[in-house]
Amino acid sequence: MSYLELRNLKKRYTHNGPLIVDNMNLSIEKGEFIVFLGPSGCGKTTTIRMISGLEEVSGGDILVEGTSVLQKKPRDRGVSMIFQSYAIWPHMTVFDNIAYPLKLQKVKKDEIKQRVQTAAEATGIEAFLDRYPAQMSGGQRQRVAVSRAIVVRPKIFLMDEPLSNLDAKLRVSMRTELKTIHNKENSTTIFVTHDQAEAMSLADRIIVMYRGKIEQIGTPMEVYRDSATKFVASFIGTPPTNFFNVTIEQGEDAYTAISPDLYYKIPRSLNDAMQPYGCKEIVMGIRPEFIGVSLDMQKTAGYLCDAVIEFVEPQGSFSILIAHIGGEEIKIVTSEHMEIPVNSKVSLNVKDDLVMFFDPVSGKRIS
Repeated sequence: MSYLELRNLKKRYTHNGPLIVDNMNLSIEKGEFIVFLGPSGCGKTTTIRMISGLEEVSGGDILVEGTSVLQKKPRDRGVSMIFQSYAIWPHMTVFDNIAYPLKLQKVKKDEIKQRVQTAAEATGIEAFLDRYPAQMSGGQRQRVAVSRAIVVRPKIFLMDEPLSNLDAKLRVSMRTELKTIHNKENSTTIFVTHDQAEAMSLADRIIVMYRGKIEQIGTPMEVYRDSATKFVASFIGTPPTNFFNVTIEQGEDAYTAISPDLYYKIPRSLNDAMQPYGCKEIVMGIRPEFIGVSLDMQKTAGYLCDAVIEFVEPQGSFSILIAHIGGEEIKIVTSEHMEIPVNSKVSLNVKDDLVMFFDPVSGKRIS
């Protein structure tokens, strides 16, 4: 039995309106750190608001430890939600902000004091309990919000883009803090973000969402290396995946992906997958770091095409090379040729057959 289960979950805001969350099925185990990742409007926040009880469900069910929570009030569901805006009271001290939900539960004063102290120690703000939010930095105020969520000892933490109001450096450090607290508390967490770097660094599993549906569920490296759809391949990764419209040509013992400007021999291991697409156009995707550059024009088994390097963008430990193939801009990540001269003619070769193919209509991964 899963710790949290969503069964055919649906959400419409009007009776005949579009499905904001469309028949969502998901099982989450106790102790997992789950990240909902996707663009604005894909249904991420709506989903966790339904789990918390802040939004009514249009269809389906939500089960915690095997029991439906749809008829329970938000305070009785055993969840704590951390909002993007922190939602802490400016006229209350840090202690009173953290203690507030316990006071609502009519917990005894001695126990409140002990639990607030423990929660503050977990987030490193025990020295600030007498301060007011206006006297604290953005990162410290975020810790107050996390402490308030911890203090009620919830079954599930729900975090709605809690780091988006912080500056870039503080966001990185707070990621580590949140994951440390998650592990220390042995909690179950759902974290909502549209920032792929946050998702990749925090998640045990990523739930990639698009237009109210789950596109893919997997570990960070699974969704990156084995993207299930073209959308996932395009959304995750910086720089993004390079895409090419190619025609599949059948040879004597293998297939070839061709266009007027490239020619790629598809590995024989993909023959069965390619068979339905002979003489048809599909989409080929290659991540920028999987394209090798040969200055002496060597052509390996993964040869793609020749190209001219038009721009070089140094990034410190690597450079991004920019070229065009068939009028489409492509980007190549390299740590070998970081200072390659602009206008150099090179051969481009795919590394280790790390290519993805997608159906042009459904967008689903072919191989």
